[in-house]
Amino acid sequence: MRVIYIDADACPVKDEIYKVAKRYNLAVKVVANATMRIPIDPQVEMVVHTGFGVVDDWIAGVVEAGDIVVTADIPLAARSIDKGARVLDSKGRPMTDSTIGGKLATRDIMEERRQAGEHTGGPSAMTPKDRSRFLSQLDTYCNAILKAYPRRA
Repeated sequence: MRVIYIDADACPVKDEIYKVAKRYNLAVKVVANATMRIPIDPQVEMVVHTGFGVVDDWIAGVVEAGDIVVTADIPLAARSIDKGARVLDSKGRPMTDSTIGGKLATRDIMEERRQAGEHTGGPSAMTPKDRSRFLSQLDTYCNAILKAYPRRA
């Protein structure tokens, strides 16, 4: 069964993911540093790993081609793409082989600026348009993986 992995500590679209996963009969692994409330559903599992970077390492270690990863973490996205997963941020922006290099470079530049003491701001607030784009792209990804990895009878 294909899996949607949620890098869940700061993910604002968990409820949307649960609904879409149920519609497509996909498993969901909610991976976080601490336990959080999840639906009572045999296809939704809470996975807790504490420590800096441990959640990202766990997801990168188990994700497979045909899975979906929802994360804002650029290095985790790159590792997941390398394993053949489809990656989406919480605002519905896909991360792919062709876009991840630029995202990694931008992340590194911003980190250098922050280390130099510059205030670089944070992410913009989630909008209804972002939520709509996320749902549309997640639906597209679910359809694509079910077509590429049909269920066995």
